[in-house]
Amino acid sequence: MDLPRDGDFAFLSEAEAARLRTFVREAFAERGIEVTVEPGRVTTDSGWRFGLSNLAAVCHNDSRGPRCWRALVDEHVDRVIRSMDGPQALKALPHEQLLAQLYPRFIPSDATLLKAFGYGPQSVPGLLEVLALDLPETVDMLTADSLSNLGDITALRDRAFQNLRAVRVDKHKVVRDKDGSHFDVLMGGSYFIASLALVLDEVVLRYTKDAPAPDGILVALPHRHQLSFHVVRDRNVASSLHAMARFAAMGFEQSPGALSPSVFWWHEGSFTQVATEDDAGLHIKLTQEAMDLAARFAGG
Repeated sequence: MDLPRDGDFAFLSEAEAARLRTFVREAFAERGIEVTVEPGRVTTDSGWRFGLSNLAAVCHNDSRGPRCWRALVDEHVDRVIRSMDGPQALKALPHEQLLAQLYPRFIPSDATLLKAFGYGPQSVPGLLEVLALDLPETVDMLTADSLSNLGDITALRDRAFQNLRAVRVDKHKVVRDKDGSHFDVLMGGSYFIASLALVLDEVVLRYTKDAPAPDGILVALPHRHQLSFHVVRDRNVASSLHAMARFAAMGFEQSPGALSPSVFWWHEGSFTQVATEDDAGLHIKLTQEAMDLAARFAGG
């Protein structure tokens, strides 16, 4: 019998999600901090807000099950409090060290975030490109105000891209099926694996030893630790697009750091959304660009 699913975290039942939110409230209270727990986040009396999606995914994916959730919540809340109480990295670290730890990062676009984080170029639809500091325990996203004291935004972005090119990918695999579909998947512990989409042509050349084709590349970034791509060359583009859409939707729903359930078409440096699963997860919705792309190779 299927239990009713939570409205914000579909991979959890309503009862599991309620238990998780109770654990979060209790953990903060035990540390002397009262919080308001909403379905997808908590807010402290001082106005700090923390999303729960990453924590929910971590709990869901832990093979030990709900018996370990309270310990996971305690660890997470301790990290959050340290980030609140500790010295701000922008003030505590030497300038050159800050630059060495600067990376571009994607976050889901949200109207409430645009004022603080809308300074980056609108590269991938539905996502904001921000600059972030990779610190030992946390990744601090930098607001427009904080960047004003760090240097010229163009120079900072150039340095962040330089650091991005050295990000370690822990695993590379090719997913293939009998219908001819295939795509490459990059994974790693770094929070910036998905950010490699910003240097996609270089990434494809590095991992396939082949330059991108004139017809572009299909790419998905379901969460921060994963990037998948398919170089468009032949009639396998249609089946690969559908396979990538299913793969992206699953990763988006079940993994920490969720970004997008969609597949995008990278062409001449621009990203266009071409496919996503519908709200029920039953069908793949294709844009006109996707159908035009598939038609170009039909019968080829």
